[in-house]
Amino acid sequence: KQYLLQEGDVCKYIAFVTKGALRSYTVEENGTERITQFAVEGWTIADLYSFLTAEPATHNIDALEDTELVLISRAAHEELLQKVDQYGTYMRLLVTGAYLALQKRFNSTVSQSLEEQYTSFISRYPEIASCVPQHMIASYLGLTPETISRLRRKMATRK
Repeated sequence: KQYLLQEGDVCKYIAFVTKGALRSYTVEENGTERITQFAVEGWTIADLYSFLTAEPATHNIDALEDTELVLISRAAHEELLQKVDQYGTYMRLLVTGAYLALQKRFNSTVSQSLEEQYTSFISRYPEIASCVPQHMIASYLGLTPETISRLRRKMATRK
């Protein structure tokens, strides 16, 4: 495993993914991993709270496959915000998009069936669904791998 960040360390970089895929996750006391974010080519990933506050990270971030990244340090981030208007605009759009995605994810967990949550994920993020194992999608959705298998069988019999 190649880690970009381990829980307890301070997040020193915002990573822009130019190739590959990563995940951000926490580990529960019983050892269960809960994936909170995926990042594929063209996406960014960081423990933003840790990055901005310099407090220890609550998440791990690791590569799921061979990955190439552009890393922006906190100092470079601050300098870019000061000197490059487009970077500030990009970061505002990035944070807004992340918030909207988080809100949509929350809304789907309280208002959609498990099957709807799974099909929404697959249709919204086909690039992730094509490169990530089903058990990781299950973890991201807060489901068990067995539940995902049942949903997939049920959907296949309807076709």
